[in-house]
Amino acid sequence: MTPRSLSDWLSYQERVHPRAMDFTLDRIRVVLERLGALRPTAKLVVVGGTNGKGSVTAYLDAILRASGRRVGLYTSPHLLRYNERIRIDGAEISDTELVALFERIEVARGEISLTFFEYATAAACLAFNEAELDVWVLEVGLGGRLDAINVLDADVAVITSIGLDHCDYLGTSLEAIGREKAGIFRPNRAAIFGSFAMPDSVAAEAARLGARLMALGVDFSFKRTAQGFVWTHGDTVCAGLPEPALIGPVQFENASTALAALDALGVLPSHPVIAQGLRSVSLPGRYQLLPGPVDWIFDVAHNPASVSALVATLTERPARGRRFFILGLLSDKDASAVTQVLGPVVGAGDDICAVTLSGERGRSGTALAELMRAQLQRAIGSAESVDAGCARAKEFACAGDQVVVFGSFLTVGAALAWHRLYCDLGN
Repeated sequence: MTPRSLSDWLSYQERVHPRAMDFTLDRIRVVLERLGALRPTAKLVVVGGTNGKGSVTAYLDAILRASGRRVGLYTSPHLLRYNERIRIDGAEISDTELVALFERIEVARGEISLTFFEYATAAACLAFNEAELDVWVLEVGLGGRLDAINVLDADVAVITSIGLDHCDYLGTSLEAIGREKAGIFRPNRAAIFGSFAMPDSVAAEAARLGARLMALGVDFSFKRTAQGFVWTHGDTVCAGLPEPALIGPVQFENASTALAALDALGVLPSHPVIAQGLRSVSLPGRYQLLPGPVDWIFDVAHNPASVSALVATLTERPARGRRFFILGLLSDKDASAVTQVLGPVVGAGDDICAVTLSGERGRSGTALAELMRAQLQRAIGSAESVDAGCARAKEFACAGDQVVVFGSFLTVGAALAWHRLYCDLGN
């Protein structure tokens, strides 16, 4: 029987292809060709990298929409609702629209099996193609060279950063990972690198492919000021820009990278429009602060580099009281490296609770707590679910304290849902 509801479709898509991750461009290319969505007429920005992809895509979307352009934004994974992955002019796609798209994709794919991510990519491309947009902003899911997004030719390709993550698929060194992620570059088109540490392999791939590489700290730069920052790219100088609405030192790098991409695309707007976009940008789960007597902070930092960025932000913004850390990591993440990076910001009176994530890639909170206890030589609590960890923190945290929930998207998504029920409503 043909699936009817969105939840039916998503359950069905998890079973269609024999492997959850199967990297090739062949399947998605044929399906998009059949759907007539393989060659968009809109400008196309593709954003890859290890950390910072979500932030850079959010800046691009906010600034482009502030300039009056119609924008399609495709990101993954989602925190609370699948619909978050596909937005048109800032609005999430509806269940009804998604179901209609999946029905058309099902007919078009015929004998071709698609992965869960390929269904989503096809749906985004089909929706954007028919919405007559000015710009598509697409976030790479994993890697770059063989990610489904790479079936499209980007006018501007962005790599935000290179770090150790998904090593089973991308390689165990920064050079190997950089090479894979640089596969989104195209001949004679702009390639933006958005952090200060660029592996040699990225530059080598840009040269091999004939892309026009521009790197932070070399071709464009920023300088923080008391009120915000100054951005420079060649002869172009944007002074007096406000501090981005997204919190943390790394956000100046991410905002600067987005501006470089817009400049390369030929659509960098006026100073007031850039400022409007920087002030209006929103991205749940990236140092998302929900203030109150007890401040709650949610961050999807789940690898050493992203946890380092979280630690830098926590250091810049000290708590008035104690901190209650809630951490949940999937089994394929380097928990030992994450613990090592976290250690220096954990005070003597702070509390850490490791929570269980279920599923095929899940990790026991008890096992994670044991690892952290041995490494940090301090008491580490555990809970059998994210909800239980949040309830524990709520019970013991006092006015002036902070609760910092971080780790997998599954951790942060569940914690945000819990907070909405038990804190936002005052329960």
